[in-house]
Amino acid sequence: MLFKNLWLIGLFCVLVLPSATMHRQKPALTPQNPPPSPTPRTEEQEAVRIFTEEVRLPVVAVDQFGHYDPTLEADDVLVLEDGVAQQIKSVQRLPANVLLLLDVGNDLGLKNTNVTRDVALRVISLIHAGNRIAVMQFAARPELLQSWTDDKEKVAKTLKTQLHSGKTSRLSDAIAAASDQFKDTPPGTRHIVLISDGVESPGGRTTLISSLKQLNSIQATVHIISYTVLARLQLENRNSVVSKGDGVQRDGHPGSNPVANGDPTLPPGTTRTPSFRVGSIDLDVAMRRKRKEYERATRESETRLKDIAEESGGQILLPTSSEELASEAENVARDIGSQYIVTYRPKRPLADARAGEYRRIEVASRRVGLYLRSRRGYVVPITQ
Repeated sequence: MLFKNLWLIGLFCVLVLPSATMHRQKPALTPQNPPPSPTPRTEEQEAVRIFTEEVRLPVVAVDQFGHYDPTLEADDVLVLEDGVAQQIKSVQRLPANVLLLLDVGNDLGLKNTNVTRDVALRVISLIHAGNRIAVMQFAARPELLQSWTDDKEKVAKTLKTQLHSGKTSRLSDAIAAASDQFKDTPPGTRHIVLISDGVESPGGRTTLISSLKQLNSIQATVHIISYTVLARLQLENRNSVVSKGDGVQRDGHPGSNPVANGDPTLPPGTTRTPSFRVGSIDLDVAMRRKRKEYERATRESETRLKDIAEESGGQILLPTSSEELASEAENVARDIGSQYIVTYRPKRPLADARAGEYRRIEVASRRVGLYLRSRRGYVVPITQ
């Protein structure tokens, strides 16, 4: 009987003890020793990583007549990044975020705030419904008049009631402030409509170089309606001979030949040889110098504005009259409405880029009769 009991105890130890040993060897689940992450978490992390590696490139697509092409497909687009062809992932149309950046500085009276307002009103009336719009004016400082909204009537009311003129014009500060407004908008849908002569008044808080770096980092398309040519034409008119004297010159002498003096019907000593007076030249030397400096500044600013527009994939428009200035709103609205968002994953990972690295972009059409335009390049975000 004793032998039988010992045999049963031994059998119990064989069956139970290994299981208890295995249980003791399993680590305890404590905050210092959490369980391994499940597989779905890994897949989620991979999805986020892929998303951050995606470049969203705004591309304007038009036909040979400059009209929007509604048939753009991925196979129609060739994108080169630093000379290397990229694999297009998608081509899509998305609602745009359009910031109206309006220069209301008017020191010399060559920019008209009412005309600027009319142009802005025309732009918002022509862009498609569903796009979001904001309004910022600038003179001595930038001022946000209307935050983002898709209510076009609300924007129109803001333009009609809140726009007001100033004297100085600090474009660099305005560009920096405008760039800040796009922090919460998706890349590829950002547009700035700048109406200005681009002439910078001194005393701003931001340098032009700094503001342009900030502008490039947000990758917004910049559409510019420039006052530069119109302002120079107005200066030329002010500096021309615009009126005459009374037509009678009284510097003759008695006995002079009236025929030789130009008109036999006049008494001796007079003539109809016209005497001119300068009608609009301001004899104030300081004012003449100021106008001369402004004319030179418009030529320099025009070059800068052209570079800003082309770098971003936009255009600069140079009207020669107030009427033409207002009509350019149609071209801006057409440009915004002709834009697609082309996405691709760079063959050279963004994660491998240096902070603030610039990558050059070239876009070409693979289809006859299709014309594409995009930005010249982009700055890799510092967060990558």
